Amino acid sequence: MTKIIVGVMGPGEKATVNDLQNAYELGRLIAQQGWILLTGGRNAGVMDAANKGAKSADGLTLGILPRNNRDSISHDVDIAIFTDLGNARNNINVLSSDVVIACGMGAGTASEISLALKANKPVILLNEDEASKVFFKKLSPENVSIVESALDAIAIAKAILS
Repeated sequence: MTKIIVGVMGPGEKATVNDLQNAYELGRLIAQQGWILLTGGRNAGVMDAANKGAKSADGLTLGILPRNNRDSISHDVDIAIFTDLGNARNNINVLSSDVVIACGMGAGTASEISLALKANKPVILLNEDEASKVFFKKLSPENVSIVESALDAIAIAKAILS
């Protein structure tokens, strides 16, 4: 049986306190479901917080790194994939995920959401940016779900994945 991989995408250095709290909770809840957490793997922002949350619940974490060095890896990444692709690795992130949860918003996150939608992947938006919610929902109403909490995101993911 194939393991489910849930991608959590979000800003690095520009993540808000709320983004970090949500990401930690997402990681923890993903691990409790027995799913594998996939992030951009860096030791910053949403990526790091989600990995920490997953490890707090003994989850398995996969990081798709933009560079080919170990300097910026989250300490909570179990499996690091070095791409040396920079932002182009965003496509690997979304194509490797069964569902994508966008936690917060930034240019990189927006690109990941767009790539996921182009690939017909389900996307769950957990952020405070009303303009992005409207924009992405309008782009693909059938593939975008909007939630207010990490618990809601996991409930939607379970429904999508069942």
